Amino acid sequence: MAVFLVVMIGLLVAADQLVKNWAVDVLQPVGSMDFIHFGDFKIIDLTYLENNGAIFGSMAGQRWFLVGFTALVIAVGIVAMFVLIKRSKLLDIAMGLFIAGGIGNLIDRMRFGYVVDMFEIKLFRFAIFNVADICVTVAFVLLLVYGIFIDPKIEKAERENGKEAEKNV
Repeated sequence: MAVFLVVMIGLLVAADQLVKNWAVDVLQPVGSMDFIHFGDFKIIDLTYLENNGAIFGSMAGQRWFLVGFTALVIAVGIVAMFVLIKRSKLLDIAMGLFIAGGIGNLIDRMRFGYVVDMFEIKLFRFAIFNVADICVTVAFVLLLVYGIFIDPKIEKAERENGKEAEKNV
């Protein structure tokens, strides 16, 4: 599973960087373009944005704090992924997505001083985001599912196995 996770992280970071490079080369000069729509009903547009903050533009201008914090979170995520590996495939995938998203945005912060965003949901007013942000968001949802539904079952099974082992001694 470790090899799979490393490959998955590498592919997601590569995809994130390819989309961001495309956005810089093609989307930046035009600013915005239609992406997914049905007739005049827009769902998602591609809009170039340079985000020098964190989520929803918070902490704008705090580049080096965000670089350091993101690097620390990635390091903790990598350690946690390898410590918790094989506890649950869902947890493994979530940690891999989380790490990939962090690395993708960290590369931007180091390279440009900001994160390149491009996906703008037009159905409702929402943030403009990128592939790395999608990875982190999906990871967060999977971690919630894991924490609420899966981990309690694993903990219960481990407690029962521990009690059974005590009886056999």
